[in-house]
Amino acid sequence: MKRPALVAVILATAIAAEAQVYQWQDENNKTVISDRPPSGPVRQLRRIDTAAPSPASEPAAAPARTLADRDMEFRKRQQESRDAAEKREDEQRANARKREDCEALRRYLRSLESGERIQLSDGKGERYYLDDSERAQAIARTRDDVQRNCK
Repeated sequence: MKRPALVAVILATAIAAEAQVYQWQDENNKTVISDRPPSGPVRQLRRIDTAAPSPASEPAAAPARTLADRDMEFRKRQQESRDAAEKREDEQRANARKREDCEALRRYLRSLESGERIQLSDGKGERYYLDDSERAQAIARTRDDVQRNCK
């Protein structure tokens, strides 16, 4: 009794596995999907293969990542994002500082070239004024600094 039932189940499975599925549009432009071929005129008849794909034709599935792996990758991306933002901020601060330094050099050069008296302090803290030769040297040095650093 069990043997014929087992044979029937195996045959039904084999027949179902080899069954064809058809898809077409009828006269009313409705899409019809059936396991029997259409009777009468139809448009766009298409047979759909129902055979299971072989394991050799399937691409290898990527191994499932654990929650810990995904969390670690997320934390790594967060850290990379913070590092990149910090680097951008450092560059912006450096550029702002460079602009301020260049503007100070240009102001000093203008004051040197204007001919007004320039007062400086020596190592002892005593004040003195630049003479003409020192002014010329300071102008040359400052122009060189502006040319090198302020582009």
